Amino acid sequence: MSDIGVIAVTARGRVAAESLAQAWPDEVRIVEAERPADALRTAFAECGAVVSMLAVGATVRVLAPLLGGKTTDPAVVCVDEGLEHAVAVLGGHYGANTLATRVSSVLGTRPVVTTASDAVSAVSLDSYGADLGLRIAERGPLASVGTAVLSGDPVRLEGAEGLPLPPLPENVSPQVPSSEAAAVIRVTDRTELCHECASYGLPTLTYRPPSLVVGVGSARGVSAEEVGELIDRVLAEQWLSPASVRAVATVDVKADEEGILRAARERGWEVLTFPAEELAAVEVPNPSEKVRAEVGTPSVAEAAALHAAGAVGGAPELVAAKSKTANATAAVARAAFRGRLAVIGLGPGARDLTAPRAAEELRRASVVVGLDQYLDQVRDLLRPGTRVVSSGLGQEEERARTAVREAQAGAAVALIGSGDAGVYAMASPALDFAGADIEVVGVPGITAAVAASNLLGAPLGHDHAYISLSNLHTPWEAIERRVRAAAEGDFTVCFYNPRSKKRDWQLTRALEMLAEHRPEDTPVGYVHNATRESERTVLTTLRAMLDGEVDQVDMFTVVLVGSSASRDVAGRFVTPRGYTWRGASED
Repeated sequence: MSDIGVIAVTARGRVAAESLAQAWPDEVRIVEAERPADALRTAFAECGAVVSMLAVGATVRVLAPLLGGKTTDPAVVCVDEGLEHAVAVLGGHYGANTLATRVSSVLGTRPVVTTASDAVSAVSLDSYGADLGLRIAERGPLASVGTAVLSGDPVRLEGAEGLPLPPLPENVSPQVPSSEAAAVIRVTDRTELCHECASYGLPTLTYRPPSLVVGVGSARGVSAEEVGELIDRVLAEQWLSPASVRAVATVDVKADEEGILRAARERGWEVLTFPAEELAAVEVPNPSEKVRAEVGTPSVAEAAALHAAGAVGGAPELVAAKSKTANATAAVARAAFRGRLAVIGLGPGARDLTAPRAAEELRRASVVVGLDQYLDQVRDLLRPGTRVVSSGLGQEEERARTAVREAQAGAAVALIGSGDAGVYAMASPALDFAGADIEVVGVPGITAAVAASNLLGAPLGHDHAYISLSNLHTPWEAIERRVRAAAEGDFTVCFYNPRSKKRDWQLTRALEMLAEHRPEDTPVGYVHNATRESERTVLTTLRAMLDGEVDQVDMFTVVLVGSSASRDVAGRFVTPRGYTWRGASED
């Protein structure tokens, strides 16, 4: 039930419903019935989410008898007749808040979100760490702990170290003593009680991370009951929660062992299998030559648990050595989660040209690293409790190393830059330092070249080259070879870092090289601070630039020089695609 059921009554509502259907053809289902209430009930029963073009009061009265619970009911958004507001009515944390925003992006409405945590940009405790697989152990304390968090009361945080979790407000901290805390948030795969929390009478919200892997070995024909009872006993003896088990692991010759498969299936766990030669390479505390002789590895349970847990991220820990019954063995390993580094391009400067995914990643990050002026652009997007690490111009290597180091420590990190992070920006130095011990996510951004190109016309309509003229880290001889190659290849050329106070001759020299291979009336466009308040766009010629117009260019300017085919069309810089257009009948 992943579709979105849309109900409309009036002509204006039906037009809006069709707009949503056109925008999301694979998601929207317009639900109709003789009576609007019947259509609404049908959508609520059959769809994953509902957009009701009815008043909130009418929608609530129809749906009230059908409500079960916020974790199971579909999200509901109401849109008023005037198409002014999209109101998240039911299931805010379970899709309605996001759906209200999506609806508004299509209909031009304003999303109305009344969920307390979203209203103050804080992380919802309902879904905290959900993308990492965290699950709430018991929902009873959720309301009281959430109230303490939103009220600014001191809340103690336990067990979150080394997990790439989103930020929590500053009043939630591991440094809060239990004696001063109003509530506790714990992230743990262990089941023992927090005696200190209990002694102070603190409401405690516990999250279970998917951190455990159970390794299992067995004789052929073992029963599911024997395997299951052994697993349950091992977990209980070590005070480990079954809710934190992510998988059962074994050797591949046991891939069809029904006793193992059924025991795992009954507990809702997947089964992972590995070749014996892979398991034989895993160092274990309790190897067995008898097992090696039988299956080709000195350990199945311990080795499989450690091997599977190690695939998650860092070095795994064996938290329960193998235990035996007559026909089975079981061991448990704990996985170490990898830190997370999101490398984000913010675009050329205008907020509406920053990708929505970039904003999502900024809200996801607990640490944001960047140039001070870029951080100033996005501070309003950061959640309360986000730690900001800023530095000035010329400190790119330091920023890259800092971001990677924070991710290696287990944090969820965002490293930001302008334009696209992979084009003369932070992705390259960061990934040069990043190893397999962290997860890396790239968020594309609109580059300065693309922004300038669209302001000028279509100068990048055919093959083109990007060249940085900064020789601070690249020898000028290498830059000159690249410029000559682009000139001889007749590429349209986009120059980054074209001219500064100390580097005032490189652009002129590059233009002279290009002028050797193309006409003097070749279009040249330059854009200062593309998409920002002080934006200035100029379309001129190669000759005019060499006659002194280069003096108008600085480090905040992008310069585009056309190929021999480029031309000025009605004041617009155009490079033809160079194709011979043919009718469909000739194709």
